[in-house]
Amino acid sequence: MQAVLARFCCSRKAALFPFLSCHGLSLDDSRTSFYIQRMKGIPVRQIAAAQRALSPAGRFSIRKVEDILQGQDLQQHLHRHDFYFILLLETGAGVHQIDFFPQPVTGRSVFLLRPGQVHQLVLKAGATGYLMEYDAAFYHPLEKTAAQRFRSAGRINHCLLEAGPFQEIHTVLSRIFEEYTLRQEGYREAIKAYLDLFYIAFTRQSHASANGDTPAGSYRQERFEEFVHLVEQHLAVRKRVSQYTELMNLSLYQLNEITKTSVGKTASALIDEYILLEARRYLLATPSQVKEIADHLGFEDASYFIRFFKKHTGQSPEAFRKNCT
Repeated sequence: MQAVLARFCCSRKAALFPFLSCHGLSLDDSRTSFYIQRMKGIPVRQIAAAQRALSPAGRFSIRKVEDILQGQDLQQHLHRHDFYFILLLETGAGVHQIDFFPQPVTGRSVFLLRPGQVHQLVLKAGATGYLMEYDAAFYHPLEKTAAQRFRSAGRINHCLLEAGPFQEIHTVLSRIFEEYTLRQEGYREAIKAYLDLFYIAFTRQSHASANGDTPAGSYRQERFEEFVHLVEQHLAVRKRVSQYTELMNLSLYQLNEITKTSVGKTASALIDEYILLEARRYLLATPSQVKEIADHLGFEDASYFIRFFKKHTGQSPEAFRKNCT
């Protein structure tokens, strides 16, 4: 595939560490085709059986946005997914809040969410494009380069593309939609091959822009994404930088050099920001008590969690919840 992302606007750092605003929306979610269960207090949506490829090898679904809307506006409550979510919009208008960071919905946009992110989507009638959903059992590359690319793409929640690059990515999803609709022999393997192409296109230019197309840049990117992945996995039980340097076989200086080069922040600051992001998710998306949230985040003492939150935000958890809701 040609270099399809020659020019685009990607919300990379915002996806990693968003400005956690208080833009609440009053939303009605009665029209969605998902069913909802409660897990740790936040509604978690799953791919409905009627919309997925029924296979022990994983769940997959792709639909046209216009078929989902059926001429009506779509408004959703705040929720999480237990699957990967890719929304490609040829045309559209609305607002998409991802981890409380609002993004305007426009044409030639691609939104990508990974499992666990909190979001709410407001989409006006008349939008066109594709909504693709799949779980890790269906597609999760194991080869080292492909796996790194996959992790990197997961840090980019929103891209606004120019006409040429957008059309090439749109063509890939059109082929996926055709394979899924016809379901001929080998269609699952064909879909996975097209997903490989999608992730190559989605990440190609962002890597070159962020690090330079050099071995050093590639190494820094790989180790940075490894660090972020470890933080997300172990946040409740590992909050000290030394615990991650030990896991990664790096010195404190080396890890800080990697994080500063990648996003301009120390490893400790990034850990704190992930703690605060998860705390805000629970404060705004659940009725959980502060002590319950502190327990979920691995704080043995709720009062320490309150002091930590106030130190970094200037207000207590309860004040934050009240002011934002």
